[in-house]
Amino acid sequence: MIFNPYPFSVRIWWFWIFFVFAGQSLAFAEEHYERRTPLVRAVEKVSPAVVNIYTTEISRSARNPFRNFNNNLFDKFFKDFLPPTRSQKRSLGSGVLINADGFILTNEHVIAKAAKIHVVLSDKQEFDASVIGADTKSDLAIIKIDSDRSLPFVEMGRSDDLMIGEQVLAIGNPFGLQQTVTTGIISALNRNLRAGKNKVYSDFIQVDASINPGNSGGPLLNINGSLIGINTAIYQKAEGIGFAIPIDHAKRIVLELVNYGKVRRGWLGVSVQELDAQLLRHFKLDRQRGVLVVGVAEKSSAGKAGLKRGDIIIGIDDHEVGNKSDFRGRMASYTVGSSIRFSLLRDGKKMGLRVRIASIPKSYIKEFTRNWLGLHIQENSERFARGNRLVTSKGMVVVEVIPNSVAGRIGISPGDIIRQMNQKRVDNEEDYNKAIAEMNNPDRILLLVQRGRQGYYVTLEP
Repeated sequence: MIFNPYPFSVRIWWFWIFFVFAGQSLAFAEEHYERRTPLVRAVEKVSPAVVNIYTTEISRSARNPFRNFNNNLFDKFFKDFLPPTRSQKRSLGSGVLINADGFILTNEHVIAKAAKIHVVLSDKQEFDASVIGADTKSDLAIIKIDSDRSLPFVEMGRSDDLMIGEQVLAIGNPFGLQQTVTTGIISALNRNLRAGKNKVYSDFIQVDASINPGNSGGPLLNINGSLIGINTAIYQKAEGIGFAIPIDHAKRIVLELVNYGKVRRGWLGVSVQELDAQLLRHFKLDRQRGVLVVGVAEKSSAGKAGLKRGDIIIGIDDHEVGNKSDFRGRMASYTVGSSIRFSLLRDGKKMGLRVRIASIPKSYIKEFTRNWLGLHIQENSERFARGNRLVTSKGMVVVEVIPNSVAGRIGISPGDIIRQMNQKRVDNEEDYNKAIAEMNNPDRILLLVQRGRQGYYVTLEP
């Protein structure tokens, strides 16, 4: 017989205590499970891949000892003649790891002009980062850190199925506060933002999740934790309005930056114009939409695909084209090799046309300059500059202007020197050819033209 030192009543009591505590533990576990909502699981999934980005910008400026006089003349004098001083400026931003090798997707404006980029992971590990590629037109950049271990990352999801009203969350480092999560809904899709006179960002996701300074470059996620956008901007005049770049837009840019270090923008080869009230009536359109094709370059992608003058482009890849700015903004994200489906109105009938974007052939650049711009140009040189009494030996010299061409109508004359094209420096023929090759839409070209000792910006719109 086995002796039990505890009487039966005591054993019942201990059993009852065990049952109560076990039940409480099970209830606690169940409650804890119920509190782990999809939002919580999305944060747990993605937050290890969100990084804090510190950049150091070193600027050189001359210190004016008479700065208290607030005299612009003094400022200019000391800027020109005194040795500059070095100053450092630290800025904060966010990014997201997109593969285990340390590639980080962020905004271009986060790392622009940075002399040094420092990255801090969620586990407090710190790295110096290098720039793989950056693109100002899309405001996207890829930087890389080197680690001896595999890094947590988030695969890029999709943004073509987003719904207005669906719940989203943003993770970033606002004001240097690491791993801050905000949530909200998608307020609108396909928003266009104007940044300066000639720059339009298109197709933004508008959200009411808080996007504060430091969130830029961080991920926008759906309820499943899929990466659907890159947080980019906050509307300064209102609260609760933020914008993110759709991840489908970013994918094309990321591939170009990783593979080539830059974005090889393709050349469509069309010139378009807005549809005013008179044109809307003529083409029997019930509302403002689309752009009218007024010119198609003969050897361009559009010309080879069959796009014609007089066509009305009303859609690009299932996105409606509202106006000329919308058209330019959407085309800016397409790169060499992209296949684009255009929705057109031709002779009152709706039709579709697919165009594969390609680079402008180098052999066509002179013909393009003559036929599209109305210019015959040649590379400047010291000998040419001396013989023609030019003040510089750099740039491309205009030797002939075709009458009634777009260049002739704007007032360009023989002897003028092209120094910039679309804000890219043009010192020689190689620079000029490169600037032409990087144009994805030749319907608006910004030139810096030098005449004598004066420089003028002119916009050519064929």
